[in-house]
Amino acid sequence: MRRTGLISCFRALARDTRGLAAVEFAFLAPILIVFYFGMVEFCQGYMALKRTGHVAAMTADLVSQSDSVTKTEVQDLLAFGDLIMKPFAASGLTQRVSSVTRVNATTYRVDWSVGKGIAAKLTVAEAKLPSDMLADGESVIVAEANYDYRSPFDRVAPYVTQFKRMAYLRPRTADVIACKSC
Repeated sequence: MRRTGLISCFRALARDTRGLAAVEFAFLAPILIVFYFGMVEFCQGYMALKRTGHVAAMTADLVSQSDSVTKTEVQDLLAFGDLIMKPFAASGLTQRVSSVTRVNATTYRVDWSVGKGIAAKLTVAEAKLPSDMLADGESVIVAEANYDYRSPFDRVAPYVTQFKRMAYLRPRTADVIACKSC
């Protein structure tokens, strides 16, 4: 008799649907919350990546419009990168602008480099110029932007991702842009 009472109790419990939505929510809520924060993280990272590319492109564009520049003028142009990166912290941004000239089919020369947070002069290997990009005697402005992206959820999932973007533009008004005091 007790066994049938226990079975009927389980049957009544199995047919009872009250609270079913709360149980389903308890299973799905953690998954949806993780998905939401993952999408927020992806969008923030993508926005930082795009802004890093904008910094490189804008710097190359501004330098390529001149006949000649000074080191101070280039450093002033590099300061705009901090503004472009907002709302992200500018402390993770490093930049460098260089002029590279093709001497002949196998030889390239770095005319000058000015950096912010990057001490060394650009090397030809770092420029990664395609072999068919320039003819002999032509030059190109190479602008680099590197950004150390830190997650807004750094306390939960700490990691740092480095974004690196390069922009190449030919000088618009001169064959080679000279840089005084570089």
